[in-house]
Amino acid sequence: MRGLGTIINCVAIVAGGVIGHFTGRLFRRDQQESLNKACGVSVMFIAIAGAMQGMLHIDRGSLVSGKSMLVVLCLALGTIIGEMIGIEKGFERFGEWLKNRTGNSGDKEFVNAFVTASLTVCIGAMAIVGAIQDGILGDFSTLAVKAVLDFIIIAVMTSSMGKGCVFSAIPVFAFEGAITLLAGLVSPVMTDLAIAYLSLIGSVLIFCVGVNLVWGKKLRVANMLPAVLLAVFAAYLPWGF
Repeated sequence: MRGLGTIINCVAIVAGGVIGHFTGRLFRRDQQESLNKACGVSVMFIAIAGAMQGMLHIDRGSLVSGKSMLVVLCLALGTIIGEMIGIEKGFERFGEWLKNRTGNSGDKEFVNAFVTASLTVCIGAMAIVGAIQDGILGDFSTLAVKAVLDFIIIAVMTSSMGKGCVFSAIPVFAFEGAITLLAGLVSPVMTDLAIAYLSLIGSVLIFCVGVNLVWGKKLRVANMLPAVLLAVFAAYLPWGF
């Protein structure tokens, strides 16, 4: 059944959110804050591992780095595009709408929790590659693995940030579902190099999410999302990075 991977992923996010909501009540406010920072540090190290995997390689027995120009150009140009479009404000407006429609108007952290959790579980190569596999082959194994990871992440984030994290299942359903439906069109574009570039830039953006979790909102990460599309475009340029 094509699309089953997206359903499994969304169910895992909701289940993680429900568990996190009830376990979060067991912690005092200061303990929730500490848990939130611990989650941020974990996200940062996961992102660093992904970024280093894309930037470091062995050359003649020595460890060398590369693709710095790719990171700089994609992030700079992507942020400019995102700021002009106002992607972050769009996320926040949708979060405010959800907050009011779901009876959570008194939850001051709802919008921030929704945006942060959505960015954490949507950005990354696993979502795209898994949705393509699901759409073309009916193979949901990659999304099933992602579902397990998202279950843990959302459970921890919900226990520290609140119920807004649960609703990150909505953008995940829309994003992965759309790619699954359009897999035939998307698949030829996603070459091995394009996936590698996307994974690298996605890891950097996830690191930025971790920064916001640890130090409070310092970066408008949603406005940096066009960098992911630019990374795919960069794979088709006649020169390498």
